[in-house]
Amino acid sequence: MTIQQLLKTAPVTTLLLVSFIGLFIMQVLTGVDANNPSTEALLKWGANALPFTMGDDPWRLVSSAFLHIGLMHLLFNGFAMYFFGQVAEPMFGSAKFLALFLLAAIGGNLLNSYVTWQGILEGTGQPGISAGASGGIMGIGAALLIAAVFKISVNGLVLNLKSLILIMGINLVYGFAVPGIDNAGHIGGAVTGLIIALAIGIVHRQRMAAIMQTVAINQSHYQANTQTTTQNNYQTSYIDQSTISNVDLDNNAHFDDDTGVNLAINTNANRVHIIDQETIEQKTAVKPAFIWQLLPWLVMLLISIGFVWWWQDIHQQIVQVLKAVE
Repeated sequence: MTIQQLLKTAPVTTLLLVSFIGLFIMQVLTGVDANNPSTEALLKWGANALPFTMGDDPWRLVSSAFLHIGLMHLLFNGFAMYFFGQVAEPMFGSAKFLALFLLAAIGGNLLNSYVTWQGILEGTGQPGISAGASGGIMGIGAALLIAAVFKISVNGLVLNLKSLILIMGINLVYGFAVPGIDNAGHIGGAVTGLIIALAIGIVHRQRMAAIMQTVAINQSHYQANTQTTTQNNYQTSYIDQSTISNVDLDNNAHFDDDTGVNLAINTNANRVHIIDQETIEQKTAVKPAFIWQLLPWLVMLLISIGFVWWWQDIHQQIVQVLKAVE
């Protein structure tokens, strides 16, 4: 896929990649080491660090997702974003894709801060520093796993579940095998992505059910119209030949029930009634898809509220400990 095609089909993915690269170039131009940036430089550019993020700089929960620790880190995450994004963004839509990435990144950073804080309380850990888009990317990868389970397709192609499980498994194993990898950030991002994608998957099933119901109604409608038309043609022919050949008809004429004319008129009335009823049912069949479309956004709103509460909880614990120490 060329850059022009990527920009057309996955504009948010392109924007994220450009922001990663642009921020890295700005760091290098200001004198930051491209391969081994210092802790001070990373903090200056918005890395996630417990005393700052859980203190006066909660914005680091987002900024750290665009910051990378060295060129190799940037290349690895850039390739993963390209690999997942070109599939996930057309599948979920640009708005949901961006929200998914940001919330997964925040969820990963929050879990990292929580684990770090618990380690400090237990005397087994110390404040560290983390940066990178890995949490958000793991969230996207986990969302694609759910999409494969729900058989959500993009451009007519269904994702291979086994391949996705293999890729995600390799990333998690690599994180635990290599020192210095933010495993909590990866897990937190993946769990956030799974929850959001479940809501998207449920909406997909509701939409497919509505489509199948609509198709069934349309088939029934077509069959009813065909049958009614055939009956009307037969009845008209019968009446013209046998019943009213010598009768002068006008629009206000009245006929006996035995002539058969009223039967044709009632049939047409019933046909109109059938069509109206099926039109109402068809509209009703489509409504659940629009209602259920709100579910992912509602879930993301609840996740956002939960993240705010989580940050405040850790923040208050740190403040209380600091007051006790003083």
